[in-house]
Amino acid sequence: MRDLSVLIPSRNEMFLKNTIDNILENIEADTEVIAVCDGAWSDPPLKQHPRVHLLYYPNSIGQRAATNQAAKISTAKFIMKTDAHCAFDKGFDVKLMSDCEYDWTVIPRMYNLHAFDWKCKKCGHQWMQGPKLTNCEKCNNSNPNNFERVIIWQPKWRKRTDFARFDSDLHFQYWADYKNRPEAQGDIADVMCCVGACWFMHRERYWDIGGLDEGHGSWGQMGVEIACKSWLSGGRQVVNKKTWFSHLFRTQPGFGFPYPNPGIDQARKHSRELWNNNKWPKSKYPLAWMLDKFAPIPDWHDNPNLKDKVPTLKKEGEIIPSKGLTTGLIYYTDNQCEPKIMKAVQDQLNRIKESREIISVSLLPINFGKNFVLPLERGILTMFKQILKALEESRADIIFFTEHDVLYHPTHFDFIPPKKDVFYYNSNTWKVDFKTGQALYYITKQVSGLVAYRELLLEHYIKRVERTEKEGYSKRTGYEPGIRKFPRGIDSYIAESFFSEQPLVDIRHNTNLSKTRWSQDQFQDKNTCQGWTMADEIPGWGVTKGRFDKFLEEIF
Repeated sequence: MRDLSVLIPSRNEMFLKNTIDNILENIEADTEVIAVCDGAWSDPPLKQHPRVHLLYYPNSIGQRAATNQAAKISTAKFIMKTDAHCAFDKGFDVKLMSDCEYDWTVIPRMYNLHAFDWKCKKCGHQWMQGPKLTNCEKCNNSNPNNFERVIIWQPKWRKRTDFARFDSDLHFQYWADYKNRPEAQGDIADVMCCVGACWFMHRERYWDIGGLDEGHGSWGQMGVEIACKSWLSGGRQVVNKKTWFSHLFRTQPGFGFPYPNPGIDQARKHSRELWNNNKWPKSKYPLAWMLDKFAPIPDWHDNPNLKDKVPTLKKEGEIIPSKGLTTGLIYYTDNQCEPKIMKAVQDQLNRIKESREIISVSLLPINFGKNFVLPLERGILTMFKQILKALEESRADIIFFTEHDVLYHPTHFDFIPPKKDVFYYNSNTWKVDFKTGQALYYITKQVSGLVAYRELLLEHYIKRVERTEKEGYSKRTGYEPGIRKFPRGIDSYIAESFFSEQPLVDIRHNTNLSKTRWSQDQFQDKNTCQGWTMADEIPGWGVTKGRFDKFLEEIF
């Protein structure tokens, strides 16, 4: 009994060999491949391999039937269906198996695949995958024999998909905005639908839900079918962000599917009949339950033509408002930071802010965000008042704190607080010395990495300013909300950590308000500097030691 069978239905697929080779290169478990040549042998041909099994049908039986036939000969604990034009993460099989309950369907994080380039053999010019050009755009070569395909087989890292849905016609749609919801956080998160190119589950579970329904026809609606079966059977469908696959999309004229599929309309009609009318015999829940779970859903709950027609199990008036959570940035500065640091930080924030509003509060006017000036003396109480002013002026639901000497990576802003009564700190924060470029990491919670709901922050900083005005600042209360409980702290709300995909860079210089400690001997309690790591470079950012000025220049 093997760990995993990778099922690959294939019809006229020129990249089947590349896909299988990539799988064999990246597996780390007892994993096999079961490929189906549906209507034609593979071209180029496949090499014999003890982990590769081939099914051949001289007359095409269709993608769904081919997948079912491959699953029937598997004896593995898990199966994974994938398209015949995909690449995979190293150890994807182990990572998927480690997070898959019996009634789960797991979707790896998806990237678009850069499969190949075209190359002009006459002048060497290359251009990205697509239909073969009739002439070279550089040397005007028009001899078709002078063009060759150069295999690249790498993900397009900027083209990532974690979340998808289906619309009111049950057509697959991407759902990028879903990532901002609390339930979308974490490495394992619920997902409404998938593209159908790759999914993973227990083999016995696959047959519990009836395999693939061949009543749909050969191809189409597979992502919707798997999603509905996963959820409406009482199970779960999730994305595993700890691993990935990369899928080739052929959507250009002259660069489309390798075979005609006139039956797509049949698949969509069958899908609507099955799910809209709750005709799947294995359902524990109707479609309305799934719509309630993921509400509000674009094209369903914000469609005026569907008002009062969207099926629901909730009582009237209980549908979640379609307005999503908004995120905003507050930025505070004493105007005493090194100018080139401030500029680098502001430029970085301007590049990644997207549609988020930035509220800046300074002691002197600055041209950054929506600026407010407090004519006060530099100090701890002043900093608290600057933060409070920014919170009062912001109208966002969720606030990210940003400071004038911290470089923020875009992945920091992907986090959405799961709870409204908790302060969250990004503990993936490295310190770097401005003069030497020496980098340092230890696990810590800093105000510069704070994220929380605005209402919670407002409540806290109103109390913090009042108490500091009355009693003065004390190390007993500290800087960080949620670290100390009342009466020592300001209130009794708790703090938790999260770790962004890439770290923040806290630049330590001559005018930092807080003390910089570069030795563990400077800590009375060694538990407060766990994970102590000195380094010449910062992961994801590059080498800093001995070249910090150059490092700042290279960011842009």
